[in-house]
Amino acid sequence: MKLKGKSENKSLLRFTTAGSVDDGKSTLIGRLLYDSKSIFEDQMEHIVQSGKRLGREELDLSLLTDGLRAEREQGITIDVAYRYFATPARKFIIADTPGHIQYTRNMVTGASTVDLAVILIDARKGVLEQTIRHTYISSLLDIRHIIFCINKMDMVNWSETVFTGIKNELALLVDKLKISDTHFIPISAKYGDNVVDRSLKMNWYMGKTFLNLIETIEIRKNKNADNKRFPVQTIIRPHTSEYHDYRGYAGRVAGGVFRPGDEVTVLPSLRKSKIKSIDVLGKTLSETIGEESVTISLEDQIDISRGDMLVSPEDLPLISQDINLMICWFNERPMKIGGRYLIRMNSNEAGCIVKSVTYRMNINTLEHDFENIEVNMNDIAHITIKTSKPVFFDTYLKNNITGSMIFIDEGTNETVAAGMIV
Repeated sequence: MKLKGKSENKSLLRFTTAGSVDDGKSTLIGRLLYDSKSIFEDQMEHIVQSGKRLGREELDLSLLTDGLRAEREQGITIDVAYRYFATPARKFIIADTPGHIQYTRNMVTGASTVDLAVILIDARKGVLEQTIRHTYISSLLDIRHIIFCINKMDMVNWSETVFTGIKNELALLVDKLKISDTHFIPISAKYGDNVVDRSLKMNWYMGKTFLNLIETIEIRKNKNADNKRFPVQTIIRPHTSEYHDYRGYAGRVAGGVFRPGDEVTVLPSLRKSKIKSIDVLGKTLSETIGEESVTISLEDQIDISRGDMLVSPEDLPLISQDINLMICWFNERPMKIGGRYLIRMNSNEAGCIVKSVTYRMNINTLEHDFENIEVNMNDIAHITIKTSKPVFFDTYLKNNITGSMIFIDEGTNETVAAGMIV
């Protein structure tokens, strides 16, 4: 029983892999799972048979995550592939994201919920445009921990000089983007050097292996600990004899800690009440923990519906119809200035008009382009919108959940962009 409890209490680390095409992201994950004994026999057999069909002489571990037929035929990752595995120290969820420029939007969606970004660099090629792009997106998404894996060291004769040169170039980029916690590891994903086991060919590297680092790195899980935010997703009315008068508001805590007796303000009505109880799966909680889903009941009967939010009276979010934000555009059709879109912020929806584009990011130089402001697929830009009604929000850096939104084309119902409020 003790062992079971210990396993259940292991911390969960979510991380994403990114990099340019053929930098070895899928191979790194395959090697990590293979060397840590996390691949089942039937999966291993499937990899072997797939490799034979594709004419691969050596074991190709990238086939473990490249699940789409088109990916296996081209040897690239197109969609975001998710994998789960665990070691005695930690549980992990991996989002393996595409390397092609045209799939940048997939990297944004895959990285939007992670704690850590792993960015691969081909030691032969060094820092490329996609390296800069993925590092900038990680910074934009407030991912505070980045591991740079300089891969294919076997193809540069395990050179410390090559590794140091790439590391120094990356250090300048990290300093420019003000990323606080970064790590640099020379690896060979194909042969497993410094992935799970320490490399005998790079004795000059004195740091941790990749697995050891992700097992031990300290992650600040609750970024939004200081701001009480509870977006209401639905109303719970059991209509049973036992809970005849029960009215609860269900949702996922977006920030802070809520306790029975706490005073809360309901948005947008600004009416106040106190928390009567916090319930989940038939149990009453003394407080909320992290970003869990709960049902909150209040002492007063207040008209509350989906899209409303419970917050602390001393810490109200911004309330406005004019919003400045950074967006990543997902759609093949360019964004239209003056165009109408539907925005969704948590459970709240509103119409909006794009008022203006301030600038578009030049990923090569990380400079603002104020002249060429047409926003096409995979572009990142700073825009201003006006919503059809007052909405409540925080900046993305203050609260990742209440400071983000998606844009939906009202005609096609396609998600066309993701936005981070600045």
